Amino acid sequence: MNQLQLFLPCAAGVEELLLPEVLRITGLPPGCATKQRGGVAVRTSLSHAMLLNLYSRLAQRVLVLLSHTEYRGEQDLYRAASEVPWERWFTPKESIKVEVTAQHSPLTSLNFAALKIKDAVCDRFRATAGGVRPDVNTQWPDARIYTHLTTDHCSLYLDTSGEPLFKRGWREDKGDAPLKETLAAAMLAASGWMEGEDDLLPLYDPCCGSGTIAIEAAQMACNIAAGSRRRFAFEKYLPFRRAEWEAMKKDAHEAEVVREPGQHPIIFGSDVSHRMVDFAQRNAERAGVADVVEFRGGDALQRMPPVDGPGMIVMNPPYGERIEVAGVAGSVAQEGRFGARELAQTEEGVEFFSQLAAHWKKNYPNWTAWVLTPDLKLPSKMRLKESRRVPMWNGPIECRMFRFDMVKGSARKNDRP
Repeated sequence: MNQLQLFLPCAAGVEELLLPEVLRITGLPPGCATKQRGGVAVRTSLSHAMLLNLYSRLAQRVLVLLSHTEYRGEQDLYRAASEVPWERWFTPKESIKVEVTAQHSPLTSLNFAALKIKDAVCDRFRATAGGVRPDVNTQWPDARIYTHLTTDHCSLYLDTSGEPLFKRGWREDKGDAPLKETLAAAMLAASGWMEGEDDLLPLYDPCCGSGTIAIEAAQMACNIAAGSRRRFAFEKYLPFRRAEWEAMKKDAHEAEVVREPGQHPIIFGSDVSHRMVDFAQRNAERAGVADVVEFRGGDALQRMPPVDGPGMIVMNPPYGERIEVAGVAGSVAQEGRFGARELAQTEEGVEFFSQLAAHWKKNYPNWTAWVLTPDLKLPSKMRLKESRRVPMWNGPIECRMFRFDMVKGSARKNDRP
């Protein structure tokens, strides 16, 4: 288990950020990891796979590549899966689930392909475990087997993570279309907030929803390992060494930074929905950062800077429903929809965003704002000139993360009110 080929999938656009994170966590030299489409591949050990599950904030999963072969039809998939020594990884007592993704595959049914791979795994166990085979559990399997098909190649992976890594174990309260923790971490990494040797700038999310960005930032500032509050699939696998894992978790816990008595928070969030603020506060308590992040209710167009001096705004303004000009949630939210967020529609939200920009220019001098949005015309709607734009995908939605540097007055020449 000392020479494994791992693949860490991530959201499109995050590969450039994930590569240095993998090298930092493992301590491996740069040549051991390579950036690929949709993730990072690294040749290393099971110990590093456990570390990556514990510490990675950007990866979606940590997969072990067990087979990479050519194929033409379903029988080739059966043969490839039957040659993998699954019995080295888990026993027939563990339940399994097979998932198949494809890119330009000639096969007509991915469900049938998954069935053939499942049959191969079960038949292999019948032959090696005295006729006993693992059960299939499509909801809560012990072992997830991932298959990726291209035009002519089949890759078989065993998942060491279990639940996807964005499920940190602390978010039980969430509203509509919550931002995944991994994407929030990617936004913070792209902003460079944690970089440098100087003290961290105050950070503020004025549309915080259930608090994902602020809580991720707080855990990063406190050096809390992303996976320290959850369990992983590898804990049920045969090569798992519990004493080594307990030592890793102990090291992670001892490296956490505790807030000094009387130290003021530097991470803030607010939302127009007070219900969402309650969600965020409860999530922060479960994440272990309730004393280092401050949440309040309030209109994004009226909230003044939470601290004096420069700072950084990081936000993912929600889209879909109309947001009132005053910045309060629309009629659906006012009627009491559970967990409703402040929402903005591409066309009708124009005035909100122009007013938000005016509010920032007037009251947030020397602040930097990073805004993730699928609306590529957002800078013109805010009448601001972005200083950077970072491509990033939110699931299937192509987005840009715009950086705006706040100065009093207009940031555009010849701009008229």
